[in-house]
Amino acid sequence: MDFIEGEILYFNKPLTWTSFDLVNKFRYKLCRKLKVKKIKVGHAGTLDPLATGVMIVCTGKATKRIDELQYQTKEYVATLKLGETTPSFDLEKEVDAVYPTEHITRELVEKVLRGFVGTIQQVPPVFSACKVEGKRAYELAREGKEVPLKSKTLVIDELELLECELPVIKIRVVCSKGTYIRALARDIGQALDSGAHLIALERTRVGEVTLDRCMSPDEIDDFLERTVVMTNEENK
Repeated sequence: MDFIEGEILYFNKPLTWTSFDLVNKFRYKLCRKLKVKKIKVGHAGTLDPLATGVMIVCTGKATKRIDELQYQTKEYVATLKLGETTPSFDLEKEVDAVYPTEHITRELVEKVLRGFVGTIQQVPPVFSACKVEGKRAYELAREGKEVPLKSKTLVIDELELLECELPVIKIRVVCSKGTYIRALARDIGQALDSGAHLIALERTRVGEVTLDRCMSPDEIDDFLERTVVMTNEENK
């Protein structure tokens, strides 16, 4: 593999890691293995720390393809808890409100989910990387400031109910770039005349890349041992 000319790699991002944690770890190990001071490494499509799953990492000249790769369709499996909301729409923040769930049935959930399939408008979470007047929305939110965010047009290709153990549901989402699954959880809760927040999220596919093609951070050393040795042998 020619990491400087450019390679596209697939990782399974662990829980609690930021996307930058993964990129930085790989860049550090790659630089040491190649015996270079620096090399371009970037990722296509940020995952929240509390999400796991497929993350595409590009090296060298392949970083120029990041924008192109980010536009690929993504698939997620999300677990929502109904009847409770948090300011971050996930487990990052404590529950701030409780709503009734007695009226919610599997049939109602399925009906509501059907209403989100297709082209929709979505307001991003205030705890997100969206920029507001040059600052990240989450920075303003953590300072206790109001964060005015405009709705965006998105496409939900598929939305399937996988499990329904009320007040917890598990869904599969196939969607376009820029979709916030946390915001989708918020909107599903509201559509159910209740509340909801995300308690687990896994990105299972980006384009044609599925989890079974991804390596974990624990496999980086072995991967570099194989690929860098091969590169050296090819250059003899």
